[in-house]
Amino acid sequence: MYNLIMENKWAILIILEFFAWSATIFIFYARYKMQSQFWLKVASAILVLTGVIPQVLLGVVNFVVTEEIDLFTLVIVLLIVYGLTIGKKHIQKLDSWAQKKFSR
Repeated sequence: MYNLIMENKWAILIILEFFAWSATIFIFYARYKMQSQFWLKVASAILVLTGVIPQVLLGVVNFVVTEEIDLFTLVIVLLIVYGLTIGKKHIQKLDSWAQKKFSR
């Protein structure tokens, strides 16, 4: 199983990022257009289940298998650091845009 993950780690990461950003857009849509707390919670759960948790696990699996901090592990760490720092400001800007776009 680890071999399959390791052979396709970049593709898996890209797919997870796609789903995470799709969930982010859906969060804004549910919040401003649908005005639904239920769908907002669903979208938030999807974001956590497709973005945060599996990407961190993917980085951990990569580190355990390779036993070194390689480019892939570094990319995962950078994504986490970005999300915890300047990514928050970018999400706030995106939130403002979504509020204007979907609240019409």
